[in-house]
Amino acid sequence: MKILAYLETQEGAFKKNAFEAIKAARHIAELTGGEFIGATSGIDAANIQEAGKYGLETCFTLDHDALAQPNAAALAQAVSGLAEQETCQIVVFPATALGKETAPRVAVRLQAGMVADTIDIQRDGDCLVAVKPVYAGKALATVKIEAPQQVYTIRPNIFTATADSSATVSVSSFAPSLDDVATKTTVTGVTRNTGKLDVAEAEIIVSGGRGLKGPENFYLIEELARAFGAAVGASRAVVDAGWRPHAEQVGQTGKTVSPNLYVACGISGAVQHLAGMSSSKNIVAVNKDKNAPIFQVADYGVVGDVFEVLPELTRLVSETTGNKIEA
Repeated sequence: MKILAYLETQEGAFKKNAFEAIKAARHIAELTGGEFIGATSGIDAANIQEAGKYGLETCFTLDHDALAQPNAAALAQAVSGLAEQETCQIVVFPATALGKETAPRVAVRLQAGMVADTIDIQRDGDCLVAVKPVYAGKALATVKIEAPQQVYTIRPNIFTATADSSATVSVSSFAPSLDDVATKTTVTGVTRNTGKLDVAEAEIIVSGGRGLKGPENFYLIEELARAFGAAVGASRAVVDAGWRPHAEQVGQTGKTVSPNLYVACGISGAVQHLAGMSSSKNIVAVNKDKNAPIFQVADYGVVGDVFEVLPELTRLVSETTGNKIEA
């Protein structure tokens, strides 16, 4: 069995989720006794060698002008074409915005079964079974794909990648044949927030909700995030009110995250928000309502006013981490 992992890049380098995709593909290869390869675009051969630290030995660059910027239609045709050429039975994507848009297209083209937002993959006899959250994270479903071709998207920060290899990556070029559908839409550029961590990839996230009472008070969240070296997140209500950008929204209609530490401040814990962060490894909640739903999933809870708790918490974290907060 052969596994193909798509490795996302940004500004000529691999994103963190690329190494997690390698880890997932490597895990599947160990379960099945197969082998795995990578596919990527927008990165030169020298930088691809970074993936060798995570066990990747073979990688294909997808060479086409339509792939210079993220383009799901073009990428789906390129990845499915490579999967067919290399006879790959399994394709793995990170569950990012691009991965979620591309993976179903690849599944259709390969006539494959698909499991989205996978958090675990194990072997059951001759088959693989995947585990994924359902009902807004309230339950876990075990899914078995019976089709010979399989596609999985992997939830971020679940398949934790560690550099434990020194493999040299063999890099080959694959020039996909794209039809008019793939090239009909042209992505001319992507604008990103600079100097900010992406909540989808951050290991620590500090999120704020309506308990902050207004956008002018979000400096409390930003200062605690700086003390931790963390990303800033927000609830849907906060984003809908225009207090924070949508890129920071965590939840069912925002980004699904699984950081090592999630600090929820002034967030009641509506089911839509819990769906996006309940798989975090450690959850700390600060809320003045002791009956807030967020405490049902929190590992540690502080019942108190965020305006009193956060400044003191920031001071203590800053002293511990050494990350100074400007007065």
